[in-house]
Order: sequence, then C-alpha cells, then structure tokens
Amino acid sequence: MAKHLQDTTTLHNGVKMPWFGIGVFKVEEGPELINSVKTAIKNGYRSVDTAAIYGNEEGVGKGIQEGLKEAQISREELFVTSKVWNADLGYESTLAAYETSIKKLGLEYLDLYLIHWPVEGKFKEAWRALETLYKEGRIKAIGVSNFQIHHLEEFMKDAEIKPMINQVEYHPRLSQNDLHEFCKRNGIQLEAWSPLMQGQLLDNDILHEIARKHNKSVAQIILRWDLQNEVVTIPKSTKEHRIIENANVFDFELTNEEMDVIHGLNQNLRVGPDPDNFDF
Repeated sequence: MAKHLQDTTTLHNGVKMPWFGIGVFKVEEGPELINSVKTAIKNGYRSVDTAAIYGNEEGVGKGIQEGLKEAQISREELFVTSKVWNADLGYESTLAAYETSIKKLGLEYLDLYLIHWPVEGKFKEAWRALETLYKEGRIKAIGVSNFQIHHLEEFMKDAEIKPMINQVEYHPRLSQNDLHEFCKRNGIQLEAWSPLMQGQLLDNDILHEIARKHNKSVAQIILRWDLQNEVVTIPKSTKEHRIIENANVFDFELTNEEMDVIHGLNQNLRVGPDPDNFDF
C-alpha cells in the first residue's frame, strides 16, 4: 500500500514506477504547462505522463528540466511516460515516432512508452518496435493503453515481452473489474487515466459524505480509492494548490466498507472513447 507520494509499484520486469503522477492531457504548450510540470516535481511528484498526440512534449520537457533543477534531483529519479499515436503504428514508423518524442522532450530515454490505442491490424507491428527499443535499453518499460481483455489476449499470442502497464479510463463510474482481474493474473499493472472522470464525480453525494468523514475533498477520496485498489493514478491539474491537494492522500485510509460503497457507483460509464469502437 502506498504510504508516500514517492512510493512505487514494481513492474513485472523489476522497474519501479511511482503509484502517483501528474497527467497533462489537454494542457496546451506554453507557460502554464511548463509551470504545472515544474510545480509537480517541486512538490514531490516523481512521475509525468504525456503523449505524442497531446502536442505538448516540448513544454513537458522544459518543465522537467526546470523541475529537476529546482528540486535538485537527477533525471534518474523521475519516471517519464509518453505514447505512440495511431497514425504512427507500424514497425518503422513507431521507431521514428519514438525518436521524435524523446527529441521533443529533450531526454535520452523514456521510462515508459505505450501504444496509445489498440488499432486493429497495426498494434502488433508497433509492439515489435517497442520490444526492440526496450531490448536496446532505450525504454525502461513498455506497455499499452486502452486495451480490453480481448485485445490483450490477441496481442499476447505473438508478443515476446508482456506489457508491463495497461493505462485505461478508470474511475468509480467505470471500475473495469474483469479487466483489472485479468491484468493482475497476467502481471500487468493497471494505470488510471481520467481518474476524476473529468470532474463529473466531484458533486456526487455519496463521495461527499465519505469526504466529510475524512475531512478530505472528493478528488482526494477518489484518488485514495485508486491507490487502495492498487491502480497507478495520474490526475491532471495546472493549479499549484490543486497539484498539492491531489497528492495529499497518504495520511488516511478508506475502510473496506467505504471501498465497497465506492465500487457500488460503477455504471460502466465512459467519458472517453470506447476502445472497441473508435475511428481515429
């Protein structure tokens, strides 16, 4: 159980990944982005998650450089994730996309590189490229995003290396129990994107009641629920007070009963695209 912002889970290849990080989805290039990454690092975050399609890898890279300097820590102490976009899925094109990403980020290597979406007929070739980069030591860990059980099963028929991570939409309205169990059985760490359901859960009465008991915000209750479910989480924020508040979830624990009540909110409801039915 994570007891501190810098606590890590050990992936199946032995690499340690922080349980908690900052996401930058929909944060545009510019001072706000640079500042949010720098602020997170300064306040103890050790994991940053971006993607090629977010169009903000350069700003994230600047934020990382400034954050490392201010926090006086080394690059090795930070865990950086990016993702290859659908248009670049293919052996050669994925290798090229990786080069572009690390160049924009201004880094020598990535800690984690993910296939962003399971585009049928394309993701296996892309995975071969990730395996190559991994074997060359240019990525510390490789994984996937938005993969359902059937995608993973199909994928693992040919994969030489099992994905270390599956990053999916995950929040109390979409708890993906079957997928979570499948990943656990196969040693794949689940990671949550959109853990706060893009703000749609913040006025939920049941969560408010639990938050009141613990003297915490609804966001903190949800993020704590992620951690107690052993799911890595990367909430997005650009405001310093919120970045600090989001990470202030290590000084309390939800009871088993509260965990069950939150589980009971599940409606298999997505705010993002359906991995079985997307056209981009």
